[in-house]
Amino acid sequence: MLSRLMSGSSRSLEREYSCTVRLLDDSEYTCTIQRDAKGQYLFDLLCHHLNLLEKDYFGIRFVDPDKQRHWLEFTKSVVKQLRSQPPFTMCFRVKFYPADPAALKEEITRYLVFLQIKRDLYHGRLLCKTSDAALLAAYILQAEIGDYDPGKHPEGYSSKFQFFPKHSEKLERKIAEIHKTELSGQTPATSELNFLRKAQTLETYGVDPHPCKDVSGNAAFLAFTPFGFVVLQGNKRVHFIKWNEVTKLKFEGKTFYLYVSQKEEKKIILTYFAPTPEACKHLWKCGIENQAFYKLEKSSQVRTVSSSNLFFKGSRFRYSGRVAKEVMESSAKIKREPPEIHRAGMVPSRSCPSITHGPRLSSVPRTRRRAVHISIMEGLESLRDSAHSTPVRSSSHGDTFLPHVRSSRADSNERVAVIADEAYSPADSVLPTPVAEHSLELMLLSRQINGATCSIEEEKESEASTPTAAEVEALGGELRALCQGHSRPEEEQVNKFVLSVLRLLLVTMGLLFVLLLLLIILTESDLDIAFFRDIRQTPEFEQFHYQYFCPLRRWFACKIRSVVSLLIDT
Repeated sequence: MLSRLMSGSSRSLEREYSCTVRLLDDSEYTCTIQRDAKGQYLFDLLCHHLNLLEKDYFGIRFVDPDKQRHWLEFTKSVVKQLRSQPPFTMCFRVKFYPADPAALKEEITRYLVFLQIKRDLYHGRLLCKTSDAALLAAYILQAEIGDYDPGKHPEGYSSKFQFFPKHSEKLERKIAEIHKTELSGQTPATSELNFLRKAQTLETYGVDPHPCKDVSGNAAFLAFTPFGFVVLQGNKRVHFIKWNEVTKLKFEGKTFYLYVSQKEEKKIILTYFAPTPEACKHLWKCGIENQAFYKLEKSSQVRTVSSSNLFFKGSRFRYSGRVAKEVMESSAKIKREPPEIHRAGMVPSRSCPSITHGPRLSSVPRTRRRAVHISIMEGLESLRDSAHSTPVRSSSHGDTFLPHVRSSRADSNERVAVIADEAYSPADSVLPTPVAEHSLELMLLSRQINGATCSIEEEKESEASTPTAAEVEALGGELRALCQGHSRPEEEQVNKFVLSVLRLLLVTMGLLFVLLLLLIILTESDLDIAFFRDIRQTPEFEQFHYQYFCPLRRWFACKIRSVVSLLIDT
């Protein structure tokens, strides 16, 4: 009896798994789940721990043993999805950014979204000008340390906080100036609300970048926002497509297709290539979920989506949550006392080390221009293992998915370089924040290497800092080495097209063979099956049999007899 009880208790322990979820303030929540526990159970535990009701905007992210990032599906088993050895480690993050974060019903929800966007700003996913960056950082400072106090905040106090991957002394002074003069008296809740209102106006609000290549082989980043589909190249948004213009999302292997229907019945198909098939499938699933959440009026309109062709079954996926409109309607019905918020404050963490002297990039003499370019290139190389976006599986892929560092000419003299050259943590960025001042110089340099001409304004702006011919040639070699990748996407596309045509031909021939076999059984066999008997008794079949099939059969028999007699004579 005792041994039976011990064996039963050991089996029950084997069915329990320890889970650690890293929250937005970098604290950790640990719990135990059963082997067959669904993702919804774990998510509900987290939301109960956080006292969160407006929970549809959030999700749980994890990394599989192949280093591919996923969102936890709530309708499936947690253990089966993770496919790794316990204890399990995951992250609680914003999955669907609210279109208007200031309109969220509860302060606790706004605070969690504030923490997420603060991470986006630090890790470079939220691009902005220096003036906007200074205002956002000042809001964070006001929310987390309160009003400026000369006794507590000595000269240069803002330099002890790191809001971006890199920032200059000029930006630090601007942050301190705004904090001292413009934000005095604002409560943490008010500062966070103003921060959200400002962040929402930026083009890259809500961007979760997925590294890809376009059909020309150029590196790009795809993202889904509350307002539509976005394509980024370097620091520039090259495509923005509203959700009501997106008609279909599809993927095959590493190829991702976006079908767009614009005004005047203009139809476009955008094609991009992900680093791995797993990354492409993750991109496709994210697109399906975002489109359903932001575009549909109600969750009953959600349909199961397939990535397959006409004759071949592919991946099938269905979004299982509520849509944005339903979430807003449900939030309006919340009536409870506002829950107490325990703000973490700006403390050092594994992913956002705030109270540290962040690396700064100030003015550099011309003799060190080349060193600055090399530093920036190293920074780009260190971004290949981004964890907030779809990661590149191996180091060999990392070199082929480096962003082209660009910036607009406007405000180029006021922007600061913030491209980090240190190794990032699991939530790091693939995009720099704010837009880099030196990225203009790299853009001009790459144009010179590729033989493209610069405009007059660009030549004037870069005249004082143009590298020498030797530096251009050396950097050209570096850029060419970084741009070398796999075989050309056009060749892969042609091969896939040929394979698709061959598969279509095989299926067509198979169907014709089956139809021919069925016809022979109907006309030549004596099978007395009800299905066959009903077909034979129809007037159409009798007409076909006597007017077409019998003459055709006699013709074939005649030809066969003539061929046989000819062979016998010879």
